[in-house]
Amino acid sequence: MSKRIVVDPITRIEGHLRIEADIENGKIKDAYSSGTMVRLLEEILRGRDPRDAWAFVGRVCGVCTSIHSVTSVRAVEDALDIVVPPNAELVRNLMNCALYMHDHVVHFYHLHAMDWVDVVNALKADPKKTSELAQSISKWPKSSPGYFSDLQARIKKFVDSGQLGIFSNGYWGHPAYKLPAEVNLIGLAHYLEALEWQKEIVKIQAILGGKNPHPNYLVGGMACAVSIDDVSGLNAERLAYIGQLLKDGKQFIEQVYIPDLMTVASFYKDWGAIGGGLGNYLVYGDMPTNGYRDASSFKFPSGAILNKDVTKVYEVDLKKEDEVQEFITRSWYEYKEGDAKGLHPWKGESKINYTGPKPPFEHLKTDEKYSYLKTPRWKGNAMEVGPLARVLVGYAKGREDFKEVVDKALKDLNVPIAALFSTLGRTAARGLECVLAAQWGQEFFDQLVSNIKNGDTRMADSSKFDPSTWPKTALGVGHAEAPRGALAHWINIEDEKIANYQLVVPTTWNASPRDGKGQMSAYEAALIDTPVADEKQPLEILRTIHSFDPCMACSVHLYDENGTTISRISVVGD
Repeated sequence: MSKRIVVDPITRIEGHLRIEADIENGKIKDAYSSGTMVRLLEEILRGRDPRDAWAFVGRVCGVCTSIHSVTSVRAVEDALDIVVPPNAELVRNLMNCALYMHDHVVHFYHLHAMDWVDVVNALKADPKKTSELAQSISKWPKSSPGYFSDLQARIKKFVDSGQLGIFSNGYWGHPAYKLPAEVNLIGLAHYLEALEWQKEIVKIQAILGGKNPHPNYLVGGMACAVSIDDVSGLNAERLAYIGQLLKDGKQFIEQVYIPDLMTVASFYKDWGAIGGGLGNYLVYGDMPTNGYRDASSFKFPSGAILNKDVTKVYEVDLKKEDEVQEFITRSWYEYKEGDAKGLHPWKGESKINYTGPKPPFEHLKTDEKYSYLKTPRWKGNAMEVGPLARVLVGYAKGREDFKEVVDKALKDLNVPIAALFSTLGRTAARGLECVLAAQWGQEFFDQLVSNIKNGDTRMADSSKFDPSTWPKTALGVGHAEAPRGALAHWINIEDEKIANYQLVVPTTWNASPRDGKGQMSAYEAALIDTPVADEKQPLEILRTIHSFDPCMACSVHLYDENGTTISRISVVGD
């Protein structure tokens, strides 16, 4: 007989994601993913100037900051037939590379590593052996016995006080933890170092976009004027600083993140056969090198893979109404023409119709509607988006840069390519593409500096800034590859205003409820057959869901079984 357990909230920084899982004979037999919050930015945007949309949608998230804004300006540029200057495209790419480097490192260490690393067990490590191990896997300078001994002493004070601070509420000592104490201590040390490093890499977005989070964007280009000798512009000193930040970031990724990732993975190879899920992968493509309209120039190539068949990659067209559709069979919305029909985002509707149980409740009505997330489908197929999808599509298309990092990782771990279709593969793919993003960032920076030296300082096309030049009606779609996966915004412009705006975000693809055919989405499918050693400490569920890096909203409300607020964490202002 199965027993249902609930994990709510399941994310470490962004809540409103609930997982209900039926456990039978120590494994998950069935699973349900529910997004339990809605904000409806789509409705907020109606009637506004489309050139302002980027500033609103940028607030969708404070973690993957900037990616919604660039997607929005691309949607408007597509609708109004605007081509941005090469420098603006390079700046956008640089900001995206900085985002990837920041986001993936933060995810690994601060959102996911503690699913694999036992903080308390690190107290048992021998600092000398830890130092020897650290020096054997990396050239990173902070690896002396004294360094690890001092860190261990600091953590011991936390543990002895009974207050673990940022490490509170972990499942420390859980039988699913496998790392030796020395590896746990290395992971803990780099967790803390990454907290410091991440404050530096975001300065790239602050310099180019004016601030971080939520840097500035501009329909038609970018607002960072090039002025080599002017203190107020993008001058030589600031360009040099960006170059140094990119080099430092690349060093941290190659000497800290990747060695840690590969070391941890070597102890958890069994997770290369757990959490695979759908086997269908979708990528829109991003990082253009010859203009956003030339998809063949994307560093992240677009495409779709079905049934884990990497010998065939299908083309993707976001403007065809039979490709991307959103369904609401199990979602708390209603469509004018009924719940059974899927809608292309240009015809999308966002009318709330909550029919779930009133809190406090023990379980969702999973045989009915059970989520605020809609259910997107590509040609009727449930798809996984994210780093694993991008790495697989790049690899399947024969891209040498992807093949190089993937083949090396598979060789170092001595595992077949099939191991990528898993929780471990999803985690590894994020690190591998972070290596690529660091390399590409250097390329984009060198191209930008070369353009400026050659006298090209253009950053924006102002020919269509005047709304009187726009068509009466226009449709546009902007897409990007957010760190968490394929992201697109669809816009309808009428009489110079936004008539309709729809966002289909990565976590909507991955975390959505079942569709009318009963097809699971990525989260639900990935949890099937996952082992659970302790129902009261479902660490294994966290591992698989966190491998997707869920991103739901910017506040968390925690309640006990009686509906009483335990704690409230919220973001005030920007």
